[in-house]
Amino acid sequence: MAYYLPPEVEFFPHPLLAGEEGFLAMGSSLTPERLLLAYTFGIFPWSNAGEPLCWFFTDPRCILYPDQLRITKSMRPYLNGDRFSWSIDRDFRAVIASCKSTIRKGQGGTWIHQELEEAFVALHEAGHAHSVEVWEGDELVGGLYGLAIGKIFFGESMFAKVSNASKYGFIQLVRYLQERGYWLIDCQQRTTHLLSLGAETISGHSFMDYLRKNVLEPDKPQKWSRPL
Repeated sequence: MAYYLPPEVEFFPHPLLAGEEGFLAMGSSLTPERLLLAYTFGIFPWSNAGEPLCWFFTDPRCILYPDQLRITKSMRPYLNGDRFSWSIDRDFRAVIASCKSTIRKGQGGTWIHQELEEAFVALHEAGHAHSVEVWEGDELVGGLYGLAIGKIFFGESMFAKVSNASKYGFIQLVRYLQERGYWLIDCQQRTTHLLSLGAETISGHSFMDYLRKNVLEPDKPQKWSRPL
């Protein structure tokens, strides 16, 4: 069963009321404030342009603890070499646009439609959403973006124009978050790619325990930076 949310409603049903596929609710609106509220409780939007706005809470939940990051031997030359460089929050718009235009196997379209894109850009400008850019020389060849709330980073999407660029960016992000005391990265859904990097699944109840504690954590939205 899914719930209908009129545009004026400013709350969500309890996340653990979501159905087996994670479908929780339909409706409401995609304002930056509504997105921030949703992610605070582990809820995320997932629908294509022109379709009804749908909200999900997946259970079990795929997450990665920063200290469980797995770096394969094949990635070490990239991390120790100078083929790639990386930055944070240098070009959020370019990263989300590239994620939006990436063709993904088994998907006929993209859930990153214009309304969602502009809402995330507004969250970035307010210091809540962040991007990692991966560069090969002066060319943007990979990256990812997501939301930082309290001590949890909610990953949204990534892209790569050359092999291993997105994986390189993800590893650098995890290291960055670990240095700053983040508890976990929310990966939403289990994939082979994420599992190879050390991600695992936990129950929805366990994830909710983290979310409850995270509400009490001070939130200091600001632009992140790292020199190239």
